[in-house]
Amino acid sequence: MNRCSQMRGLLKLSVRAVSCVPRRPCSGGRPPAPLGARVLTDPRDIFQHNMWDHVQWTEEETEEARQKAEQNSEEKIPVEEQSKYYREAHKYWDRFYEMHQRKFFRNRTWLFTEFPELLPPDAADLCRPEQEQDLCSESGSREKQQLCGSCTLTSHMDTFPGQHAAFRILEVGCGAGNSVFPIISTIRGSKAFLYCCDFSSQAIELIQEHPDYDPAVCHAFVRDICDTTSPFPFPHESLDIILVVFVLSAIHPARRAQDVVTSLAGFLKQGGIMLFRDYGRYDLAQLRFKKGQCLSENFYTRQDGTCVYFFTKDEVHHLFSNAGLEELQNLEDRRLQVNRGKKVVMHRVWIQSKYRKPYLIPD
Repeated sequence: MNRCSQMRGLLKLSVRAVSCVPRRPCSGGRPPAPLGARVLTDPRDIFQHNMWDHVQWTEEETEEARQKAEQNSEEKIPVEEQSKYYREAHKYWDRFYEMHQRKFFRNRTWLFTEFPELLPPDAADLCRPEQEQDLCSESGSREKQQLCGSCTLTSHMDTFPGQHAAFRILEVGCGAGNSVFPIISTIRGSKAFLYCCDFSSQAIELIQEHPDYDPAVCHAFVRDICDTTSPFPFPHESLDIILVVFVLSAIHPARRAQDVVTSLAGFLKQGGIMLFRDYGRYDLAQLRFKKGQCLSENFYTRQDGTCVYFFTKDEVHHLFSNAGLEELQNLEDRRLQVNRGKKVVMHRVWIQSKYRKPYLIPD
């Protein structure tokens, strides 16, 4: 039995990260591990674990969630007060990171399990699906090499951070570095380079002051991704991966998430992939909002002034498809979170997606 087959067998028994990730469905259906392998088959076992994966909602549960969201959206923040959440968003996030520093969010140790595309080719011997294989491999055919002309960077920028890297990653909305430092730890010693940006200067300071921050493999900078006219410190079509995790949900609808995604897509190489994970419609976080916290449909402000939107799969698909990207994955990740002490169960919903910039076939 080869290594890939052995690892696929192990995935059925464990939710832990492994080096060989099986093919995932592009959309719909129940995704296989490692997105989650703990499935509740006997209701009597519900309080045996803190989280259950691939939860199927009943029609009654879906309707109840819809009604709760409708009720907490009835009373909206007055129009004259809404503009401050648009104008002063960076102030609210600066205050958030000044208060919580690096303590609010945990490091995303699940990143490489769910997004093995983050691993540079020289960092691990991945068993990737055929559709995600690097078309620029030395063993590729002459035709594949012709298709991958963008893998050789051509730019009018004379010098830029990470210009000599063979594999470039950008994380937008990096916060205090909960994705940044797991990535740095993994890519150090490879030919990869990480860019990370946030429009909170306080967040970027926290990253740059972190003892694990290494300018040799990472460049952190302040950037409002909603300002699509400001330059990035790298040229167009220079990135292999763009990581967009719990970021677009913070953007006010008036600031056009579509423009953000379209702008970011321009920095991907042909064959480059955008990785997305964010809040899904009727997640526990949405249903917990009180009346008077709603800015617009499915868009709310928290007590600290930061904002959050709750997506559907279809909305995510339109966002990335309208930016000219091809769908590789678009999943609704439904889980059951359990408070075993209080005997309370709560529904969590996230959207996880992968979209690729298509290759241009020469005439």
